[in-house]
Amino acid sequence: MNVLSNRLNRALGLIAPGTGVRDGLDRIVHGRTGALVTLGNNARLQALSTGGFAIDVAFTPTALRELAKMDGAIILNDALDRILFAGVHLMPDAAVETTETGTRHRTADRVARQIGVPTVTVSASMSTISLFVDGTRWIVQRPEQLLARANQALATLARYRDRLTEATVRLSAAEVQDAAVVRDVAVIAQRLEMVRRLQHELNGYAIELGSEGRLVRLQLQELVAGLDTLAAALERDYSHETCELRLSRLAGLDTDDLAHPALIAQACGLGDDVSRRLTPLGHRQLAQIGRLPAAVADALVSHFGSLQGLFGASTADLLGVDGVDYGIARTVREGLIRLAESAYAERLD
Repeated sequence: MNVLSNRLNRALGLIAPGTGVRDGLDRIVHGRTGALVTLGNNARLQALSTGGFAIDVAFTPTALRELAKMDGAIILNDALDRILFAGVHLMPDAAVETTETGTRHRTADRVARQIGVPTVTVSASMSTISLFVDGTRWIVQRPEQLLARANQALATLARYRDRLTEATVRLSAAEVQDAAVVRDVAVIAQRLEMVRRLQHELNGYAIELGSEGRLVRLQLQELVAGLDTLAAALERDYSHETCELRLSRLAGLDTDDLAHPALIAQACGLGDDVSRRLTPLGHRQLAQIGRLPAAVADALVSHFGSLQGLFGASTADLLGVDGVDYGIARTVREGLIRLAESAYAERLD
C-alpha cells in the first residue's frame, strides 16, 4: 500500500459511520444543503482563508449542520473536536491543477492538493459526500452499499480460501511423494496473492464502514487466519541453492497475469519451467506437527537438509540432533507418519 492509500484510509476513518463528523455530514445531506469542511487546520490553510467567523466551539453534529447553512467553508481543528471557523472564503492558488468543475469541489480539490489537509464536500444537488486527499476524489458510499460489496467480497474470499486449502493439500501430497514441481507451488502462490488482494479491498470497506464494519472485520480475520504463517513457511521451504521464492513480487502482476502459472513462477523467483522438480526443506510440514518447538524444527531441517531426509531419518538419527530428546523424536516420527498416510489418501482420491 502506498503513502497516498494510507492517507486516504486515515481520512476515510475520520468520516466513517459512527463518528461525529459523519453524523454531521449525513445531517447536511438529509437537509439538502451543500458544505465544504476541512478536516484539520494549519498555518498554510489560514493563509488561504479570508472572511468568515472565528467561533472556536465544541464540535457537535448539529452545529456542523446549522453552520453549513451559511456560504463558505467550515474549518475543524486537527482532533475534529472543535469548530474553529465558519463561513470562510478559501482562495487556493488558481495554478493548482484540478479536473473538478463545480466551484465547491474545485476549491476543495485545490486546497487539499496545496496544503495537504483533507477536505470534504457535500453536494446539495447530488446529495453525495466527497473526500479530497492529495489529488484523489473519493465518493463516500452509504453503509448499505458498502455492506453489499463487502459481503460479496467475503463470499469470494471464502471460495478462494477453500481452493487454497485444496491446493495446499495437493502440494503436501506431492512433497511427501517427492514429486513436487514448480506448478504446484505456483498455484498456491496465485491463491495467496488473490486472497491478499481481496483482503486489501475488504480492509478498505471495513475502514469506510467504521462502527458498521465490525462483523466484516471479524469474518475477514477468520478467513485469513494462518495465511501469513503459510506464506512464510512456503518461502522458507523453497528458498535455497536452486531458487529463492519471494511471494511479495507477485504484487506487481496484473490480474490477467495471475491466471498463468509460468508468469507467476517467474515473477516470484522459481523460473518459468513449471514442470521442474522442487525439493522442499520441510519447514511447512514440520510446522504441522504439534508441540514441536520452532528452534528444534529449524535444527532438524538444518541437520537433514530436506523433507525426504526427514522422512528417511530413524529415531536414532533424530536423537542425534541438538535439542531432540526421545519424546520429541517420537512426536516427529509419528507426525511424519501421519503426513505420509494423508498423502497416500490424497493420491487415492
